[in-house]
Amino acid sequence: MTKHTAERYALAAAGTVIVVLTAGGFWLSYAHLAEVAGQHGLRNYPARQWTWPATLDAFIVAGELLMLRAGLRNVADWWAIGLTATGSVGSIALNVAGVSGTGNASAVPLLDYVVAAVPPTAALLAFGVLMRQIHQLVTVPDSAAEPVSAQPAKRPPALTQGAEGAADPQTAAPQTVPRTGRPADATLDELVEIGRAAASEHGRATRAVVQQAIRDKGLKVGGQRLTQAMSVLRAELGTERSDE
Repeated sequence: MTKHTAERYALAAAGTVIVVLTAGGFWLSYAHLAEVAGQHGLRNYPARQWTWPATLDAFIVAGELLMLRAGLRNVADWWAIGLTATGSVGSIALNVAGVSGTGNASAVPLLDYVVAAVPPTAALLAFGVLMRQIHQLVTVPDSAAEPVSAQPAKRPPALTQGAEGAADPQTAAPQTVPRTGRPADATLDELVEIGRAAASEHGRATRAVVQQAIRDKGLKVGGQRLTQAMSVLRAELGTERSDE
């Protein structure tokens, strides 16, 4: 299992837990608010009693759906945030206030308030975590989420070097990573043959003479390949570098 696959499984499992937690907290909060409505004037009207909490919790549902849409679009919807915050804070406040009702609040155990406040608070926090995960998913670049296939290295473009600006063979890069990205227009053997002819014609095999002879043939050669050709010619003709 790759790291990316493991992350997807972990995210899916966390998402499932968050959805279940949100639904459970929302239901417990809604049911308690229905009980509060029944204790304060709606006991004889069951349909109205169970509908009343929707006038508050519907703001939470609408705000969360709009926040989900905004998260998928990677934008901020402050109206959605305001609806969700207003509904959630109101739900928490009414759940807590409904514990004591109109009676003596000092006689109510503190834990009763905690029990009433936990479900709406848990639902709010769970949804906030879900929105954060969605936001991270839509903002991660595709290149970071998918493995990049290996591509062969491309040779960078390079300018043809003149006789005075040629690279020193002692400091030149290895042949596997040439300093000049331009491939030669002729093979090394062909360049050496051109150099032999130029040396025979001019009586010397300097770098400038060989390079000019190659250019006269309508060919292009980089400093790396010219250095290789000159090394072969010097070995054959026994010339020194001082004649450059």
